[in-house]
Amino acid sequence: MGALDGVKVVELAGIGPGPFVGMMLADAGAGVIRVDRPGGASMPSMVVGRGRLGTLEVDLKDPAVRDSVLRLIAGADVLVEGFRPGVAERLGLGPDVCLEHNPALVYARMTGWGQHGPLAPRAGHDINYISISGVLHSFARTGERPVPPLNLVGDYGGGAMFCAFGILAALLAARTSGRGQVVDAAMTDGSALLSAFIHGMRGLGGWAEQPGGNLLDTGAPFYDVYTTADGRHLAVGAIEPQFYALLLAGLGLAEEELPAQMDRAGWPILRERFAAVIAGRTRDEWAALFEPLDACVTPVLTWEEAAEHPHNRARETFVQPDGTLQPAPAPRLSETPSTAGDTTSRIDAALLESWGLPSEEAAKLAQGS
Repeated sequence: MGALDGVKVVELAGIGPGPFVGMMLADAGAGVIRVDRPGGASMPSMVVGRGRLGTLEVDLKDPAVRDSVLRLIAGADVLVEGFRPGVAERLGLGPDVCLEHNPALVYARMTGWGQHGPLAPRAGHDINYISISGVLHSFARTGERPVPPLNLVGDYGGGAMFCAFGILAALLAARTSGRGQVVDAAMTDGSALLSAFIHGMRGLGGWAEQPGGNLLDTGAPFYDVYTTADGRHLAVGAIEPQFYALLLAGLGLAEEELPAQMDRAGWPILRERFAAVIAGRTRDEWAALFEPLDACVTPVLTWEEAAEHPHNRARETFVQPDGTLQPAPAPRLSETPSTAGDTTSRIDAALLESWGLPSEEAAKLAQGS
């Protein structure tokens, strides 16, 4: 029994953040039916496809199929779609039509650019969305070009996470008002909002426009990544004075022999000293040395190593519900915990009937999947 037990979700198949939204809702206990084109059900075999009730592989351009899916939506609480603006409308499954059939429906639209604006109809990827939100600009060292932070900031942080938040907010509103609404989740908007703290720093004059010279963008020598003797890396985040003092103690450096921590003119000297000392031992030697110290120093782990770290093992941060190593659901709820489902569920006619489809129509739709 997850927190969203009883919530019914129809997910029109997409790529990137759309499936991640469906995964989050399914982890939390929602019943999610995925609707994909014939032969297109590859995503359910991936981690982000976990937990669905199953996938319908049908042709939405077929009016009869579309009408059946519309009846399915009429019995749902949430619809998630990630098409370009206008595509759902052309399929006859736009928000006006769906809300007419189901006035309490939460209609969630997950896109990069949003539903309106000059770029709304254009193609794009995570790297494009975070480039115009200003976020990508800061992922760089001084004098170097920006490095894309995988697709975590746009697709998943600024996109899927905010879409899921919007869905939950709209569900709560619908329970009070009985009225659904459209959730317009754009990765440009979400990634921009993620940078609220940086904008606050800029407003106070504490963040320079040029990347690589600020507190959190590798400008500060006590907040950076260093190479160890074995070519691996150590993450240092000793910002506060008490943590910084323990960093120096662990490195065997005397504070009185170094420039002051917040003396920016002395940062190049500190960086040179830190790099030289850290290069003298292996990553795991440093990890063992700093493990008992509250210095905000940790090893940079690979994907496989992360799953084996004692802290992650203790919290069961990674699971293998179907034999594939993957992150466990988050956050953790004490009374209605989320669960990582597998990717092998299949839809039958009985399930579709329970969502309100007539038996003959349910059988036909299930057979098509």
